[in-house]
Amino acid sequence: MSFGILRSRAISLASKRFLSTSAASAPLPPPPSPSSAASSSRWNFLKYALVGALTGTTAFAGYASYAYSLEEIEEKTKSLRDSAKYTAGDGATALDKFQGLLYSTTMTVPAKAVDLYLDARRLIEEQIRSYTEPYSDKLLPDLLPQEQHVFTLVLDLNETLIHYIWTRDTGWQTFKRPGVDAFLEHLAQFYEIVVYTDEQNMFVDPVIERLDTKHCIRYRLSRPATKYQDGKHYRDLSKLNRNPAKVLYLSGHALEGCLQHENCVPIKAWQQHDKDDTALLDFIPFLEFVARSSPPDIRPVLASYQGCDIPSEFIRRSKEHQRRKQEQKQRGRFWWAVKEFDPLRCKLVIKEFTLTKCDIWI
Repeated sequence: MSFGILRSRAISLASKRFLSTSAASAPLPPPPSPSSAASSSRWNFLKYALVGALTGTTAFAGYASYAYSLEEIEEKTKSLRDSAKYTAGDGATALDKFQGLLYSTTMTVPAKAVDLYLDARRLIEEQIRSYTEPYSDKLLPDLLPQEQHVFTLVLDLNETLIHYIWTRDTGWQTFKRPGVDAFLEHLAQFYEIVVYTDEQNMFVDPVIERLDTKHCIRYRLSRPATKYQDGKHYRDLSKLNRNPAKVLYLSGHALEGCLQHENCVPIKAWQQHDKDDTALLDFIPFLEFVARSSPPDIRPVLASYQGCDIPSEFIRRSKEHQRRKQEQKQRGRFWWAVKEFDPLRCKLVIKEFTLTKCDIWI
């Protein structure tokens, strides 16, 4: 056993001596030459300079995009871009022509960079605008000449005419609001009815086809026709190509989903469990009276109902109007001017008339 141990130690000692001898005899690597060190230093300087220039240019472009609009940048950089096209006059000396050529050549690169930035920003803003703005400034075609007096009734879809839910067991389910058929069929006689929703076309089209079997709805507008702002899609009634004085927007979320609050007609939001809802039917008298009386501007009329339940307030004003008319009949009419009550605005309107023999009776 001891002989084996001594033999292994001897072999280990011999191998160590051999390795140390080989390492000592191996040639050392040559030291780096001064020229290669200088070229490496120049390359590092050029690399860091390019990175710094690219970073500075990106930061400047980002600040310009944040602080200025595209039109402002075009106006501010107009002289810089024109300087690349500088040419000396015909009477200039050779030195002036050389200086002009040198100046225009020097300014070509910055001018081209600004042009490239403007083109890129214009393209990006057009792409963003296609997602945030309605797809057209005229969402509806022009009214026919014989329909210029007709009011436009804009209706929301979800929680106004229908309500849809999704469950794991049943998937998507769409429920029709009570009275929606009678509401659409009756008011189609007086209004141009438009559905304006923030849902996608793939959902809106099949729902409207099943909901409006009698084709009372003239037009349907979906999410591409809305304005995306602050993370939400808004209805922009100014893009409807209609007189804003003759547009009403009826929705369960009218003030939250429309940019023109003065045209909003709030209605109670509906869900499928409220089977005794009559809100749509309750609005028919008011909307029919508006269409028949045809006020020159609907916005002050709606402003007079602000904060009120419109169907209930309209009934109250109509009853008050009838009561005043009965009082006038009982007292007789011997005035040169008669005060009549306008149930829409809840105001007294003075109308003049001329008495004749037929007006005086005993």
